[in-house]
Amino acid sequence: MENLKIRQIQREEYPVLEDFLYHAIYLPPDAAPVSREIIFEPEIFVYIKNFGTKDDCGVVAEQSGQIIGAAWTRIIPAYGHMDNETPELAISVLPDFRGKGIGSEMMKTLFDLLHERGYKQTSLSVQKDNPAVRFYERLGYELTGERIDHANHEDFLMVKYL
Repeated sequence: MENLKIRQIQREEYPVLEDFLYHAIYLPPDAAPVSREIIFEPEIFVYIKNFGTKDDCGVVAEQSGQIIGAAWTRIIPAYGHMDNETPELAISVLPDFRGKGIGSEMMKTLFDLLHERGYKQTSLSVQKDNPAVRFYERLGYELTGERIDHANHEDFLMVKYL
């Protein structure tokens, strides 16, 4: 993509994580859109609440001055939590920009940052029927378990060794 920059998120940009958290919520193709207020449910809001602590790490994709994607990790008690040394991933690309390799580029940059910070691995949780499972596998994530989330969805727990 032209004019695409992948860079660390800046403190003044943290509010955009609300938009990207909303867009990170997987809905099956036949599902009705959900209210944006869903991101404020405690099980979801934990992914961005008070973002900016020492263990938080994030990158954005910017094109022509617009942030079109974000990928971030936190050590939080959430769906993909493994232990207190493993940051959990969240990633989202705005719908109009999906399928263009932006997510992969953000992830490579984020993996490098995590490795530089001394992290050994990163985890995530993804619904079994989410096509993103294959995306994560291509990036080197491996299935480590299965869980049922708060909405009774079957999720995969995955880990990538850095």
